[in-house]
Amino acid sequence: MKINRVCTVFFSPTGGTKRVACALAEQLAALLGAAEEHFSLTLPEDRQKTLCFQEDDLVVAASPVYAGRLPNKLAPEYARILRGHHTPVVPLCVFGNRSPGDALREWLLLVENGGFVPVAAASIACRHAFSDEIGAGRPDKEDLAELCAFARSIAQILAQPDIDPLDYDRETPLAPYYTPLKTDGTPAKFLKAKPVLLENCTRCGLCADQCPMGSIERETLLVSGVCIKCQSCVRVCPSHALRFEDPDFLSHVAMLREHCTARAENTFLL
Repeated sequence: MKINRVCTVFFSPTGGTKRVACALAEQLAALLGAAEEHFSLTLPEDRQKTLCFQEDDLVVAASPVYAGRLPNKLAPEYARILRGHHTPVVPLCVFGNRSPGDALREWLLLVENGGFVPVAAASIACRHAFSDEIGAGRPDKEDLAELCAFARSIAQILAQPDIDPLDYDRETPLAPYYTPLKTDGTPAKFLKAKPVLLENCTRCGLCADQCPMGSIERETLLVSGVCIKCQSCVRVCPSHALRFEDPDFLSHVAMLREHCTARAENTFLL
């Protein structure tokens, strides 16, 4: 089949998911001789639209993994926004070196229900949003080489006149969300945790501008809405004036550093 446009759609609060998605899309566009276009779903204003794609588009749809699933506050928005018309799609789940859980299968089911035809899919390890020590430096050269090989395989699939949807488990109920643990192995309860604003804040407002939930008030710079712990505000702040101090959250991060620094493997479905 002829692909005229490779479209990258991503939710990427700290940049890792975007980097993975764009790396794959760039390779695919070159191999297919297609135009390339990017669509961010990261900020609230990005998610006010509906994105419709056609049969001659190839969509690379990328989401981070939160607790082994798609982010629960974003999955309904993905379903509302993304519309395909027998559009080939490659769902990507980007996980922070712990586990992709059941997120990729959830993503496949969601896009298929939206009119897309999955032709391949992957779970890719990346630096964890909570700590640079977890998945340090990823995606690295090895990951990018694997993505290049994946792109070549996808291009071969799309070169066929008839394409069958990806074969995967559509019947088993999705696994529950992972329960975060503290260093002592008990559940870490930080659902209501929010970043703390420190005295060295310069009031630049970048945290409010970049909050994917629009939950930081521009005047006070306090979190008044839902916090999904994405770390966008913490990482974008030039003064390092935001941090999480919740004890359960910090214990969970320490547990991840202790148990999840070994290199996690990527998974490719073709």
